[in-house]
Amino acid sequence: MPQEMYEERLRAAKPEKFAWERQEAEGLALADLDEKRIRGAVRLGVERGRMPATAEAESVESLLSKWNLMRDGKVLNGAVALFGKNLSAYTQMSLRLARFRGTDKNEFVDSGRADGNFFDLLDAGMAFLFKHLSQSGKIVGFQKEEHLEIPAEALREALTNALCHRQLEKYNLTPSIAVYDDRVEIENPGRLPFDLTPETIKSAHASYPYNPLIAEVLFKSSFLESWGSGVGRMVDACRAQGVPEPEYEVAGGFVRIVFRRPEGAGVVNGPVNGDVNGDVSSLKGVLKDIYLIVLNNPGIKIAQVAELRGKSESTVWKQLNELTKKGIIEYRGSDKTGGYYVKKADV
Repeated sequence: MPQEMYEERLRAAKPEKFAWERQEAEGLALADLDEKRIRGAVRLGVERGRMPATAEAESVESLLSKWNLMRDGKVLNGAVALFGKNLSAYTQMSLRLARFRGTDKNEFVDSGRADGNFFDLLDAGMAFLFKHLSQSGKIVGFQKEEHLEIPAEALREALTNALCHRQLEKYNLTPSIAVYDDRVEIENPGRLPFDLTPETIKSAHASYPYNPLIAEVLFKSSFLESWGSGVGRMVDACRAQGVPEPEYEVAGGFVRIVFRRPEGAGVVNGPVNGDVNGDVSSLKGVLKDIYLIVLNNPGIKIAQVAELRGKSESTVWKQLNELTKKGIIEYRGSDKTGGYYVKKADV
């Protein structure tokens, strides 16, 4: 049988020995995990009815044990991939980001790399997509609805899948996002399940998670759906917005999903502002967290940011005001109905 099929059968037969997510994280302990990320995942799971309310009172060790991410008091790689803080030894925990001029890789107009756990990479990837894709809006009733040129929910699902289902044991390979004038490509090191092809993956199919422990935590925290429904939801979102369905490709040890951009939407006529009307790359800590909240929740209000941060409205207002003065975000609308938005890059 092919080498890849043989290795997969070994993983299925003896996951404790051969599955990367189930192996002990050498030199790391509970203190090396981000408890805020863990608590945030639990809170979402409880709110969506996928975890019992009692989970919020459990210790981190108890939660990880129930998720099979600790064994004999030792933290496993799956826990580090999801919640790790210092991942310098995990070279695969990166996400390559690039905006190219035209339709090939000959000329960069923006590039970078994000490092961190699953949630860090998801935030960074979505921030990059919001930065380089255009938005449009229309008035529906008394509300303004804004849409990314490619549905944000489809892009988020594709990136979540890429980060969750990749072959993490390949420490020298990382997922990537590439934005071209005519398309967006999200790819990850790995392959499709043996029963699926780029042509059949859009049909109804069972769920085949490559990293089932990681996938189960993401399902319970509502970041991922089970039953193989994610591809169908991406297709539905694109159809509803009138943009082409995503396309799948498998080549060179990578799975790639391609979203076609609306004609003329992505032509770059000049240099792209490296930051979103401000020095975003220099943001750290609380200000970076606030920026990402606004970026992923256009029109958000002070009270909503305060709830997400678990801080007072006066504290959050000062942080929002600081970002506003830097020219990174702006307030739009009236005092009662308006909200905060990230300023778009000039292209």
